[in-house]
This record gives sequence, C-alpha cells and structure tokens, in this order.
Amino acid sequence: MRIDVYTPVLLSLLLAVVSRPVARSLAPAQAARALTAAAVLTAGATTWALVLLTVTLVGQAPPVVADAREDGRVLPEPVPGTVAVLALALLTVAVCRVLRAVRAERATRRTLRRLCEGHPPGTELIVAASPRPQAFAVPDTPGRILVTSAMLAALRPAERRVLLAHERAHLAHRHALLVRAAGLAAAANPLLVPVRTSVAYLVERWADEQAAGAVGDRGTTARALARAALVTHSQGCALHFTDRTVPRRIAALHTTPPPHLRMIAAAILALGALPPLCAADATGDLLRLLGEVLS
Repeated sequence: MRIDVYTPVLLSLLLAVVSRPVARSLAPAQAARALTAAAVLTAGATTWALVLLTVTLVGQAPPVVADAREDGRVLPEPVPGTVAVLALALLTVAVCRVLRAVRAERATRRTLRRLCEGHPPGTELIVAASPRPQAFAVPDTPGRILVTSAMLAALRPAERRVLLAHERAHLAHRHALLVRAAGLAAAANPLLVPVRTSVAYLVERWADEQAAGAVGDRGTTARALARAALVTHSQGCALHFTDRTVPRRIAALHTTPPPHLRMIAAAILALGALPPLCAADATGDLLRLLGEVLS
C-alpha cells in the first residue's frame, strides 16, 4: 500500500501531460473518447486512494490504540498520520468541488430549457431574437439547436449550414456527456484539468470535422468558424469560441484530418486502467492491515 496508494496521483500527472499531444495527433472522436474514459477511471481511482488513506486513521483512534496496548501489540502504521489527515481534507474538497460542478451543470441546463420553452416538442431549430451572436446545442430529449438572430444575420447561407451541421454533430454524438464526464473528473482531481481542456477542444474539433463532411467543403467550414469568432462578443458562445482554440481549429481545417491511430488510443485507455489496478492492490493491502489491527 505504501506505493500503490500514491500511484494514481502520479498517473494523473502523466495523463495530464500527454493529453495535449494526443489531442493534436489523434482523430478528434477517437482522442475525445479515450481521454474521457481515462480521466474518469483515473479520477475514480485517485478519489478511492484518498478514501483508503483516510481509513488508516482508524488505526490511530484512541479506543483501538488502547486495546492494542492492553494486548501488548504494536499497531502497523501504513501511512503517517499527517498524510491521512491531509487525505481527509483533500477528499472533503473533492466532494465539494464535484457537488458544485453538478449544481452548475444543472443550472446551465435549466437556463437552456427555459429558452426553448414555448416551442413545439419536435422543433429542432429555435431562433431567439437577440443582438448577441450565439449558438448552442441543447442536449435534451430530443436535442435542439438554439441560435440567435444576430448570429444567423452575421453568416452567409453556406456558413449557416456549417453552423447547423456543427451543432447537430454535438447532439448526434452526445458531446455534452463527454464534456460533463471530463469536467466531473477534473472537479474530483484538479490534476486532470488539462485533460478536461483537451476534451472540450476535441469535441469542438470533432463537430468541425463533421460539419466539414456535411457541407463537403473544409474551406467554407473554416470561414464560418472565423466569421463566428469575429462577431462573437464574449467567450463560450458560438461554436465554442475562445481566443486560444479558434486559430488552432481553423488551422486544422486547412489540413488533412488527423488519422485514427488505435495503438495510441489503446495506450491512453491502458494508462487510464492502471490507477484503478493500483487502487485495487492498495485496497487489498489495507484490508489485511485492518484485519491485523482489529483482530
């Protein structure tokens, strides 16, 4: 347990380091799925490792120590007491962060649902009268696309088709679930924030590629993305505009799509599977130690 229980943390750092190179070199769909799965597995393992470290405080409880002294036994100390207390504090913070992320996600979904109220259930496209150019994929049942009149007015007809194809790709491939899963993983384990950022970028690249395929013109798709970025007044609006990612996405559309490399995707999944295996081994060690303490 002395080594295995800390290994998920080290592997979290490794996953964070490789996430951006993977996002650049691998097909967006493949990379997004692999990184999300690895992040969820790693976050679960690191959270469980904190639980294991916290449980070692049982061996330091006054009743347990008193019983051991009466029996003349020396209690094993799997980890220092300060480490166990720190793990308890980190676990508390992780739970609070996850709860806060869940509440924020629910609030966002409620807001988007309210904006779609008053329209027939089968309506896919909802145009809202607003001077702010924005576009959203609303992941409901069924999914809807919410676009402001300002955004439609800013785009040419071919670029509007790109916009709608982009948002349809988000809905068809359930990108919101991937982003939400990566976000919760990063909330539980802040070391995975770079992975969350990579997944958010990848789902946009994925939708860009789907839109380019739907309209049959990568150049038009790149122009639509650039125009949407220029008319957007705030971050996180149309086509997930941010200063850092839009130039990369436009540049990617002017090149050939990245390849599907199964070996790299498999390596990422294997990296994500290692933390749970280490946590499972640490669990077995702790159970044996607790058996000695409580016997």
